[in-house]
Amino acid sequence: MKKLLLFLILSLVTLCGFAQTVNQHAGWLMFLNSTKINDKWSLHFDFQMQSADNWEYVRRILVRPGITYSINKNQRVTAGYLYNPTYSRVIGASNSTLTENTIWEQYLITHKFQAAAVTHRFRLEQRFMERSNADDFFMQRFRYFFRVLQPLSKNKGAFNQGIYAALQDEVFFNVQHKEQVNGRLFDQNRVFLALGYRISPKVDVEAGYLNQYIKGSSNVTYNHVAQLSINTRF
Repeated sequence: MKKLLLFLILSLVTLCGFAQTVNQHAGWLMFLNSTKINDKWSLHFDFQMQSADNWEYVRRILVRPGITYSINKNQRVTAGYLYNPTYSRVIGASNSTLTENTIWEQYLITHKFQAAAVTHRFRLEQRFMERSNADDFFMQRFRYFFRVLQPLSKNKGAFNQGIYAALQDEVFFNVQHKEQVNGRLFDQNRVFLALGYRISPKVDVEAGYLNQYIKGSSNVTYNHVAQLSINTRF
């Protein structure tokens, strides 16, 4: 057992020695909406703006529409499209834009744990990636998302209004052509802690801190994100 622990410690030290660590600070603004068509079908829409390091400019925009089928009140499947342009500003070079077009499918399940609402989301993405100094490429990525929403105000019955806390984590895996990204199965992890206010059963507003850990081919990036999100349901 001691030999195993020593081996793990030496392995971590070796990895840290060869990996350069980069720290960045950014702001993300998110708007999420679900609109019911009938008891089984609904429309999904997700819009995000993400800043570059130190809030210098809008680096990335994500527009993610989709259509959802409700298996029952706790399970849903969704398929959709993502338009994701990334803007860069390099000193001494002209501004450039690289675009990702993605098809995605997901399965979502919700359940209760005492007063908390728990969400599990499994998403598969087929990503068509544009590059500036190389040919465009295709790869697939799998994402697992876990979220707990805990009401902080006393409510009788359903939680329709009041303050809540949210904790979530999402892990990303490169499942096809990972050599195009970082050469590894693991891609990144995002941990988010927030306080929110449920204005009505249809509207949530929340703000918090997100830590994005990205494993690159030669470095590790920690992105410290201040995130504001609005979630609506109609």
